[in-house]
Amino acid sequence: MIYKRFNSPVGVLTVFSSGKGICRIEFENEKFSLEGFKEGSDFYIEECIRQLDLYFQKRLRNFDVKLDLQGTEFQMAVWEEILKIPYGSVVTYGEIARRIGKPKAARAVGQALNKNPIPIIIPCHRVIGSDGNLTGFGGGIEVKKFLLKHEGVKIGG
Repeated sequence: MIYKRFNSPVGVLTVFSSGKGICRIEFENEKFSLEGFKEGSDFYIEECIRQLDLYFQKRLRNFDVKLDLQGTEFQMAVWEEILKIPYGSVVTYGEIARRIGKPKAARAVGQALNKNPIPIIIPCHRVIGSDGNLTGFGGGIEVKKFLLKHEGVKIGG
């Protein structure tokens, strides 16, 4: 398992590859252990960084990076649904819960998003509270605001 750091408009992102696909992206404010990983690169990392760079240049709206996701059945269902949210759109936690057939699980959806290992590509920044407020995000609320504004979403503040 390898990783490479990438300077982005939202700070340094660390992109991880399992050798089967991208398995993680970390913001610089997160304290993820690099134990078991070595610095390096492979096709998946280079392609991911290329696509992230294009995204930040507003030249890419849909990622097609190969992902190597690991999670519970519920987490996987949530992440797969999040991948369907179009660029420049937002949905609520409750809406995601309804879409996966668990209408009372909005809070559990939030917990699954908290465990999202591949932010930006799995666009959990596009999920907001039922009152329209921006809620927790691994990169911080300011990064969430930046990403939404970057995609043309009108937000307060």
